[in-house]
Amino acid sequence: APWRLMMSLTPSRGCLLDLPWEDILVPHILCHLPLQQLLSLQRVSKSFQSLIQLYLANMRSFDSSQIGPAIPRAAFVNLLKDNEVLQQLALQNCSDWLTDKELLPVIGQNHHLHQIQLKGCAQLSRHALVAISLSCPNLRQLSLAHCEWVDSLSLRSLADHCKALEAVDLTACRQLKDEAICYLVQKCRRLKSLSLAVNANVGDVAVEEIAKCCPELEHLDLTGCLRVKNDSIRVLAEYCPKLRSLKVKHCHNVAESSLSILRSRGVELDVEPPLQRALVLLQDVVGFAPFINLQI
Repeated sequence: APWRLMMSLTPSRGCLLDLPWEDILVPHILCHLPLQQLLSLQRVSKSFQSLIQLYLANMRSFDSSQIGPAIPRAAFVNLLKDNEVLQQLALQNCSDWLTDKELLPVIGQNHHLHQIQLKGCAQLSRHALVAISLSCPNLRQLSLAHCEWVDSLSLRSLADHCKALEAVDLTACRQLKDEAICYLVQKCRRLKSLSLAVNANVGDVAVEEIAKCCPELEHLDLTGCLRVKNDSIRVLAEYCPKLRSLKVKHCHNVAESSLSILRSRGVELDVEPPLQRALVLLQDVVGFAPFINLQI
C-alpha cells in the first residue's frame, strides 16, 4: 500500500513530498518498503532521488540480500557513502567482489554497529577485522564463517576491543588454533553463542577455556573438531549451566559417556543416543524398526 501511494503522488501534485521528510516520510513510510523498490523510486524525479538519499544516509540496517544476488560494487559504495548511523550490516551476498577497499570506509564511519555478517567474504584480509575491532566497540554479533583470512593476531585485536561480543561465528576459520580461541574467550566473557565448526586445529584446551570463561554460553558448535574429546565435554557440562545446544557431529573422540550428562539436562545435541542411532540404521537397512522391550 505505501508503494502504490508513493507512485500515485508525484511531486507535480504537491502532496507526498510536502510531508516532513525526516519526521514522517523516512521513519514512517520509507522504512516499510523493500530496499530494491526504494532504489527504483529514485528514478521517479530529482526530488525523490534526494528523498531516498536522505533515507539511505539515515538507515540503521543494511542487508545486501534485499537488493539481489548481484549488487554492483559501485552501487554498494554509493549507497553507504553518507551513512554514519548503521547498526546492522550484512554483506554475505557481496562475497564475490567485496574487498578491504570497499568495506573499510563503511566500517570507519559507522561506530554504532552491533551486528556484522561477513560470511564467505573470502577476498577481505585481516585488516578488515582489525578495522572492525577499532571502530565498533559496541559489537554484539559477528559472523566470519568461511573467512580463512582470519588469523590469531586479528582475532586478538577483536578480543581486546570488542568485549561486549555475545555471538561469534568462526566456522572454517582454519588458521585459528587453541591459543587464539582461549584469548578470545578470556576477554569476551559475555559470549552466548560460538561456532568453531570445521576447524581441525581446535581441541580440548580451547573447549575447556570456553567452559571456564563463558558461564553465559548457550550455543556451541564444534562440528568436525576432530581433536575434541570427552574430557573437555565434561568440563563444559560442569561450568556452563545455561548451555542449550551443542553440536559435536563428526567429533569421533566424543562419546555418549560425556554427552549423557548434557542429554540428561535437556541440552539439544546433534548426535543421537547409541540405541536410537542403531535403530535408525537398522530401519534404513531392513525398512522397519523392530520392537525392542526396553524394560529388559
